[in-house]
Amino acid sequence: MATQPDNSGVRFPPPLLYVVGLLGGWMLERRYPLAWLPRHFGIAAGFLLIIAGVALSRAGARAIWKANSSIVPIRPTTAIVSSGVFALTRNPMYLSMVIIYVGVALLIRSAWAFILLPLVIIAVDRLVIAKEERYLGGKFGEPYLAYKKHVRRWI
Repeated sequence: MATQPDNSGVRFPPPLLYVVGLLGGWMLERRYPLAWLPRHFGIAAGFLLIIAGVALSRAGARAIWKANSSIVPIRPTTAIVSSGVFALTRNPMYLSMVIIYVGVALLIRSAWAFILLPLVIIAVDRLVIAKEERYLGGKFGEPYLAYKKHVRRWI
């Protein structure tokens, strides 16, 4: 009888989904350009969003490390982190990647990247978050289910 591995079962780095969306948007923008925002707006807003996304990601990572757990999906989760940014969203790291994605899309002036963003979010939700939530529910049971009831998945 095979034992279940003590991890979420996500076998690829989740940021890869965001990178694929951005690259796809950039390539489509080069081939089929769309009318877009003024350049100066995109640069200013893009940098601000990237800084905000990195700050949120760092806060999420620090909370996980403080709980002596891991942000790597193939490693075991050792605790339910519900303090700090995890009191506001169950997925601050993935939310931060959306914010960074939007910032980069503004910097590269790719309307196509914005068009692809909902597909990226659906892919992250189904291919990553759903697996992680099943794993956490199975591992931690009622405490995790109670956390899910009080804290939204995204925002």
